[in-house]
Amino acid sequence: MNEETIVALATPSGVGAIAVIRVSGSETFPIVNNLFKGKNLEIQPSHTIHFGTIRDGKLIVDEVLVSLFKAPASYTREDTIEISCHGSDYIIQKILKLIIREGARLANAGEFTQRAFLNGQLDLAQAEAVADLIASDSEASHQTAINQIRGGFSKQIAQLREQLINFASLIELELDFGEEDVEFADRDDLRQLIFRIQSVLVPLIESFAMGNVIKNGVPTVIVGKPNAGKSTLLNRLLNEEKAIVSDIAGTTRDVIEDELFIEGIRFRLIDTAGLRKATDTIEAIGVERTMQQMEKASLIIYLFDASEIDLSVISEQIVDFNVPYLLVGNKVDKLPLEKKMVFDTAYSDIIWISASENQNIEILKDILVKKVKTKEIKTGDTVVTNLRHFQHLSQTNEALENVLEGLNQSITGDFLAQDIRFALHHLGEITGQITTDDLLANIFSRFCIGK
Repeated sequence: MNEETIVALATPSGVGAIAVIRVSGSETFPIVNNLFKGKNLEIQPSHTIHFGTIRDGKLIVDEVLVSLFKAPASYTREDTIEISCHGSDYIIQKILKLIIREGARLANAGEFTQRAFLNGQLDLAQAEAVADLIASDSEASHQTAINQIRGGFSKQIAQLREQLINFASLIELELDFGEEDVEFADRDDLRQLIFRIQSVLVPLIESFAMGNVIKNGVPTVIVGKPNAGKSTLLNRLLNEEKAIVSDIAGTTRDVIEDELFIEGIRFRLIDTAGLRKATDTIEAIGVERTMQQMEKASLIIYLFDASEIDLSVISEQIVDFNVPYLLVGNKVDKLPLEKKMVFDTAYSDIIWISASENQNIEILKDILVKKVKTKEIKTGDTVVTNLRHFQHLSQTNEALENVLEGLNQSITGDFLAQDIRFALHHLGEITGQITTDDLLANIFSRFCIGK
């Protein structure tokens, strides 16, 4: 256990009604007790709250509520106190300075959660999920982070690793009797074990595509010719006048971006300059930026003026980007029924809307969600959202593929053992059974101070 006592503001900086200052470490109770006027905190039971004042000598700094958490029943598994004071920046800084004067030091970024990991309260995957929970801004990202904090992902990884360790120990045992040419580990059983592990591993790897969408949002680019109604559509989807709308073609010269939440999924909507041959330098830059956004997009909405455009040219402008797209016909209220029937015969997947009349916008939103959800993800399902986890899962699977290839070629146990060790290593790095100081520093440096 770390002997140093640390302190930090646990709530966001800035003036507010209430602020919470967190203290953790072996000297937490004596340090705070020296500043607190009220009950003797050192003899009070854990998980109790006490009213009193924080004082600098005889000077009252603030009236506070002090919450007590005695080791190991705390977030860090150390003695911990949370001081709820008024949100004045002066009061916060005064209390922090007093606690530091009494012997604590200011916490580093993520140090409370790092101590929770080092003291066995959380594994590394759960600790990383804490940062994801703090950053969650949609129902889907919140639910995914909660599931990981509660250990859903970690349990699956631990089970996979345990199965592999049991078999690896038999392979290693064979190496001790190498000269006697004995096999303790049945090769067919090993092959079946790897198949079972991969049946869990591969869906986790494949879930990263959706997990990345849940965590970071779906870059959705609205493209089309000038005056197709792209800015009007953006405004309708956002339900606000975000973009300037005009009958003059080429009004949008730069990229306009905002966020839309539909059924817990965050769409990063990007309105772009019209696709056409530029007539001036500024417009050329706008068209080039449109192309750049299309290359980075996860989804393209190709909007066309239903009363004017020849659909035969649409595919030429978007298929080369190899990005999923929706064909959306705007101004359907001005489209003759006969022409609409011709379009429907040639392109059965067109979505007809009228952005100016707010027609079928909700239908478009439903289709956006369906386009993203290539498969249904139910509440509680494990979804990989962390790039580090994805990389280690992929490397684990690669090592297991090497084991299978070795089995097919009847290679010796020492080579099999080496690939199994690689698989175990990468699984262990996910949950923290295998760590380095550099890895921990990199992970926890991304946390906010106070967490």
